[in-house]
Amino acid sequence: MLLAIDLGNTNIKFAVFDGKEIRTTFRLTTDMPRTSDEFGVSIKSILESSGIASKEIDAVIIASVVPNVMHSLNNAIVKFFKVHPLIVGPGTKTGIRLVKTNPNEVGSDRIVDGVAALELYGGPVIVVDYGTATKFDYFSKEHVFESAVTCPGIMLSAKSLWSGTARLPQIEITDPGSIMCKDTITSLQAGILYGHIGEAEYIIRRLKEESTEENIKVVATGGLASAIFSKTDEIEFLEPNLTMHGLRILYEKNK
Repeated sequence: MLLAIDLGNTNIKFAVFDGKEIRTTFRLTTDMPRTSDEFGVSIKSILESSGIASKEIDAVIIASVVPNVMHSLNNAIVKFFKVHPLIVGPGTKTGIRLVKTNPNEVGSDRIVDGVAALELYGGPVIVVDYGTATKFDYFSKEHVFESAVTCPGIMLSAKSLWSGTARLPQIEITDPGSIMCKDTITSLQAGILYGHIGEAEYIIRRLKEESTEENIKVVATGGLASAIFSKTDEIEFLEPNLTMHGLRILYEKNK
């Protein structure tokens, strides 16, 4: 079985694939310092609680945007699973052509999402990833990474609002039901949720307007993607495990 790992700024996401099917998924926080032994014990125990023995993992692939965690995580995989992981980076066969001025600036997570979206939905396609940052990435029919728009993420924006003001409380990010708000809590909920819906709709429309292609599909993924997806017609597809499927596809391309 394949263990796919997406090492992000906020969470480290894991998925175990048996062929193309996901057996289990789980997360660890990124900002908690861990030794390789702590990583190994945590991952192994969580897998065993899901009925998966460490000896069943015969392949591992990792995409990371947090370099300082990679040493411990990589050593944990080698020590506890006896597997040398495939690290997504320069030299990895992706099938995507980059047109950015400096391709080394492109985060591996964006490429992985693009690989999955093109494989599952076909191009042209816009991927909207709701993570620590909200990313709008446009991939052409010819699998060219044409554009990358990066915005502050939903939770990052909310936390900045809470930490930068003396009297605004932390709230649950949910739909208040109306934009005609009468109190502080619902005004915050409306501002955060509806503001990001408006952001998504404008950026998606603008990308489509400036593109030379037609019938551009839009797929959303990430932690709060479902909250936005349910409130707009601009996003056609919701795939919470897009990155994990991208890692699986990349492993199959490069094994």
